[in-house]
Amino acid sequence: MESELHSIGELARNSGLGVGTLRYYDGAEVLSPAWVDPHTGYRWYRPAQLADARLLARLRRVGLPLAAIRAVLGADPGSGEARRVLDAHLRRLEDGLADARRELSLIRTMIDQREQPMTTTPAETRLTVPADGLAAALDAVRFAVCGDPELPSLAGVLFEPDGPVLRLVATDRYRLALAEVPATGAPEQPTAGTIVPTPLADALRALLPTAPAEVTLTLGTGTFRAETGGHRIEGAALDFDYPDHRVLTRLDPQHRITLPAADLRAAVETGATRTLPSGPQGTDCAVTVLTLTQDGRLTVATTPAAGDVQVAVNRDFLLDALRAGHPEQLLLELGGPIAPLAIRTPGRAGTFSVLMPVRLPDAA
Repeated sequence: MESELHSIGELARNSGLGVGTLRYYDGAEVLSPAWVDPHTGYRWYRPAQLADARLLARLRRVGLPLAAIRAVLGADPGSGEARRVLDAHLRRLEDGLADARRELSLIRTMIDQREQPMTTTPAETRLTVPADGLAAALDAVRFAVCGDPELPSLAGVLFEPDGPVLRLVATDRYRLALAEVPATGAPEQPTAGTIVPTPLADALRALLPTAPAEVTLTLGTGTFRAETGGHRIEGAALDFDYPDHRVLTRLDPQHRITLPAADLRAAVETGATRTLPSGPQGTDCAVTVLTLTQDGRLTVATTPAAGDVQVAVNRDFLLDALRAGHPEQLLLELGGPIAPLAIRTPGRAGTFSVLMPVRLPDAA
């Protein structure tokens, strides 16, 4: 019998797997020998098992988990199960690569800031902005301000002068909102900006409906001041480093859809949802699944057909973004199931929000 079989050493040499590795996979019931000598304990393998061993070696190189390896090697020929396992693993690798790229981008930014510190806000920066534009900008970003007491650096709105505009930014890590308003007197180069605490930003917004045409803002020296029509609002700014929003807004959308805001809001409000971990601290929340069909229609929580694109997002976060600023038309940018969803208002390039996607279990 032994003359018809490969010894474990021969199988190891011809497959690229070590002898110890073959013993491990025998114990794990992944690749068991055809015969074990009862006296010596030597393992012997059929010639046909060499192909399985070589396949196993490649599956290990791409990091396929043990259970998935077992499923591939045990799949019935023609069932398609082995391909489904490999496709699911490839999606997990792509998800991990996207996550790694985002983290590495943040790390590079942190290193750049460490080696070449960002230009700090001047001792005092005074700029003038239109009151109605500032109100619209606050309305567009307020929903994304973080309310988690454990993240105090996000408990406010970033006021960031950037040449001819004042950029407002808010994020709670699950969503990001940006808005721009024309400004005069701002530095030509972007600065680190000032984080205005939420209560101070809300007080400013409450003042704007009765304000004259313009508002004068003063940033820097750890304080924030707004003056208009003889009224002044002033308070301490938050003394933290704000996340680099530029990294989070380097999007690569594959699909763009323009549609009435009211139509999408109605579809989301009445559409079916799924309950998945999608809230702060991984809490279960209602999730809306947006499906872009091959003919360009955007639907909510439907069973996808082959070639359809799906992205899942927290339903409440999506509704907040759709209501922010009361837009009439929307431009949605989709990059795929693991890419952020961008929601824009046509004609306002600097005003948009980004929602982090929720991974669907059946897409893993």
